[in-house]
Amino acid sequence: MLHEFLSSHREAIIARTRAKLTDRPWPLVSTSELEYGVPLFLTQLSETLRLETTDTPFASSAIMTAAVKHGGELRALGFNISQVVHDYGDICQAVTAVAVEEHVDITTDEFHVLNRCLDAAIAGAVTEHSRITAESRSTGEIERSGQLAHEIRDLLNTAFLAFHTLKRGTVAINGSTGTVLGRSLMNLRDLVDNTLSDIRMSANIARQERVPVSVFLDEIALAANLHAEFRNLRFDMNQIDARVCVNADPQLLASAVMNLLNNAFKFTPARGHVSLRARIEDDRVLIEVEDECGGIPDTKADPFEAFTDRRKHDRSGLGLGLSIARKAVRRSGGDINFRNMPGTGCVFVIDMPLATDTPAPMATA
Repeated sequence: MLHEFLSSHREAIIARTRAKLTDRPWPLVSTSELEYGVPLFLTQLSETLRLETTDTPFASSAIMTAAVKHGGELRALGFNISQVVHDYGDICQAVTAVAVEEHVDITTDEFHVLNRCLDAAIAGAVTEHSRITAESRSTGEIERSGQLAHEIRDLLNTAFLAFHTLKRGTVAINGSTGTVLGRSLMNLRDLVDNTLSDIRMSANIARQERVPVSVFLDEIALAANLHAEFRNLRFDMNQIDARVCVNADPQLLASAVMNLLNNAFKFTPARGHVSLRARIEDDRVLIEVEDECGGIPDTKADPFEAFTDRRKHDRSGLGLGLSIARKAVRRSGGDINFRNMPGTGCVFVIDMPLATDTPAPMATA
């Protein structure tokens, strides 16, 4: 009978399932998937088959309960829904394969029990996996939404107070209060731009088009000059051959460049210098932003990860700028890296493939 076969060939079935795991296209996380899931399921399946011939059948709720626990364990190990389903599907295939090799006949009724147990196990594991995933996502989204609302409120309050001070007519618009108002409004605009870019990428909304780099950077420079003026910084930009183009989503690419510039302006002391330049290297277009922030402290934190420590003492912002910038550039087939110059500053580099039908011009200063 099948339950006797499962008991006597238990190790062979587990080994066959293990072999199927190694053939999967995704990397394994841990052999715990086998230790906690397969042996327990085989025990319960064997017991179910045995008790089906008695007056007290094995409760399907026991399989469901164990599968729920297994689904939670797999979620904690980093397995996705597809891997959870395959985890149980591999057991069924291993049982069938070993039975064929051992010339063991599986009756129709036994197959029905086997399928019923698999259905219960998959349903329990997938349901728990999905529940934990949804709960985790909801918690993260709520936390992030709260931080975003807090940041917007602070910027609006600052702008509102500066506006009322200017409205009384006791200070000049071109003084420090006007500067505070301008900075608050620009930071608010940048925060909204970042949020919109993040939403577009999350929704997989992107449009690829041919972007002339020279025209694109000229438009960026208009806003950058205003930022530099408000922060009492010097800003300059080099010119690149007008024929140089990249294929990108212009809104996402603009968001990435402005994020790099905003970081440069934020961390460069007053009367410092920020540069924006573009050049061609082989078949790549390099857009560079250089600042005088003094360099990034020696730390293991990835500056492109969201919510990492900011440079120096400035704790404003949600820490999303560089993270969003990198995701935006990667959507267009490029990447961002940086060179740290301790005691001087940093150079952040957007590396994009040159549009394939672009001539090979030289960048000019």
